[in-house]
Amino acid sequence: MNIKDIIEKKLSEVILNVFQLKDINLEVQENKTEFEGDFTIVTFPLVKQLKKNPENIGVELGGALTEYSDLFESFNVVKGFLNVKVKNQLFVDNFRSVSNDFDTIEKKNSTVMVEYSSPNTNKPLHLGHVRNNLLGFSVAQILKEAGYDVIKSQIINDRGIHICKSMLAWEKFGKGETPESTNTKGDKFVGNYYVEFDKNYKTEIAELVAQGSTEDQAKKDAPLIKEAQKMLLDWENGDETVRNLWNEMNSWVYKGFNETYQRLGVNFDQVQYESNTYILGKDLIQEGLDKGILYQKEDGSVWCDLTDEGLDQKLLLRSDGTSVYMTQDLGTAVERFKENNIQKLIYTVGNEQDYHFQVLFKILKKLGYEWADQLFHLSYGMVELPNGKMKSREGTVVDADELMQEMHDMAKAKSEELGKLENFTEEEKSINYESVGIGALKYFMLKVDPKKKMLFNPEESIDFNGNTGPFIQYTFARIQSLLAKANFEQKEIAEIELSQSEKELIMQLANFKTVVAKSAEVLSPALVANYVYDLVKTYNSFYQSNPILNQEDKNVTQFRLNLSDITAKTIQKSLKLLGIGTVNRM
Repeated sequence: MNIKDIIEKKLSEVILNVFQLKDINLEVQENKTEFEGDFTIVTFPLVKQLKKNPENIGVELGGALTEYSDLFESFNVVKGFLNVKVKNQLFVDNFRSVSNDFDTIEKKNSTVMVEYSSPNTNKPLHLGHVRNNLLGFSVAQILKEAGYDVIKSQIINDRGIHICKSMLAWEKFGKGETPESTNTKGDKFVGNYYVEFDKNYKTEIAELVAQGSTEDQAKKDAPLIKEAQKMLLDWENGDETVRNLWNEMNSWVYKGFNETYQRLGVNFDQVQYESNTYILGKDLIQEGLDKGILYQKEDGSVWCDLTDEGLDQKLLLRSDGTSVYMTQDLGTAVERFKENNIQKLIYTVGNEQDYHFQVLFKILKKLGYEWADQLFHLSYGMVELPNGKMKSREGTVVDADELMQEMHDMAKAKSEELGKLENFTEEEKSINYESVGIGALKYFMLKVDPKKKMLFNPEESIDFNGNTGPFIQYTFARIQSLLAKANFEQKEIAEIELSQSEKELIMQLANFKTVVAKSAEVLSPALVANYVYDLVKTYNSFYQSNPILNQEDKNVTQFRLNLSDITAKTIQKSLKLLGIGTVNRM
């Protein structure tokens, strides 16, 4: 419990005993004014209850707090605001409590599944996937720290017309080449054929339009799209040749994906494949038809009418019997709750799919699944670079691997420019470049509220000053250097008189678990990111104004080293929740 919580609890007790008022919660704030006191209590809510002016209430309440509690040393009242000075011992005790409870996690006895990444097997991961993966992985880490059991999951979109486009293009234009024969990463190799399909498809459309067809008709009549559609039907009918090609090309992609995930530092406990779950979706649709929840049109297509929910009518099965995304998502959700004892399922998917998830959750509810109320769409804004939004089919996608390499190279250039890695071995330097570069990328992505669209600026993210990953990592390394120089060992110390900056740092440290709980509640790593930045600023202020190693009083030195140690551990744990590593030297 942090000091603010302790004060609020004592405040409620005193108000009940002195004023006989129940359920009164006064706001307690850290005192940022020039008036003496550690905290400010806003007394205005008592004015109506007690029919007294705020000044008198403040004096009366301040007197009661110092008389009936051993927490407070003194108080003053300024225009109805009650400033209280807390006894030094309370800060020391609170710091001991923070240190002792640092690794304790209060279990929630509840399991949450977090889905993220969920790529298509027709192209490599791009900048949008980076935000998705970092957000989903960090939310999973934060939920674990908050006491939940977590299953990290992804569903791979491994079937459908878009997959057939890559397959058909390779069949027509590939001449038997492979990722190995061309020395190309597997996911990029297959992605190149997706681009190749699109290029040739556009040529065919242009030729048909030149012959007098409308563009819409040309898109339907182009030979390539008709062949791709036939390939999809052949796949769904189990054609052996098509299935073998599909298995081989997907295996190339998975190998490439795994390399990207490893460098990005994300992983999964479960992987599902739409090629399995779309069949489950079809079974659900038949069940919905049998119960009269869904309806079939004359052309054989199946729909769900959601107009009574303020939505529209949603296609669930095409007239030729093939699935749509919604079909697969229905099957996947049911499978997950059937196979796992989960209490909540979180989908990490961009905000362009907001409507899709509204519809998905309502259909599942209509089909009678009560757990539909425990489904949540963690919607996030798109990522742009300074030169504008990404496109995928034209092959101008911002590639995730290239972006990570660029961040590594920028970290190297920045470190060399600042001369920070002299006397480091080449291996140590490389580890630093990777830690700083990828850490910069992750922190910049995660410090922004997920709901907001964001502009990712690589140059800005790699700065060693300001609200950046490298700035925070550097402070951690600096503390490690201090502790190493002092041959630090954790020791209990007698009571000392604390400086104001020490008190502020203790209050910040005590807030960590509260921030994690709030971040888990609202599913926003940005709260943790901005907390650790504020913690680092507070520590640097403490470090500048409080001598540590050249302090005459050894008790004071030991306390400040203890304080530095728990600060470093809190920085490291906060960064770990964001998926960011640390190094002891920078």
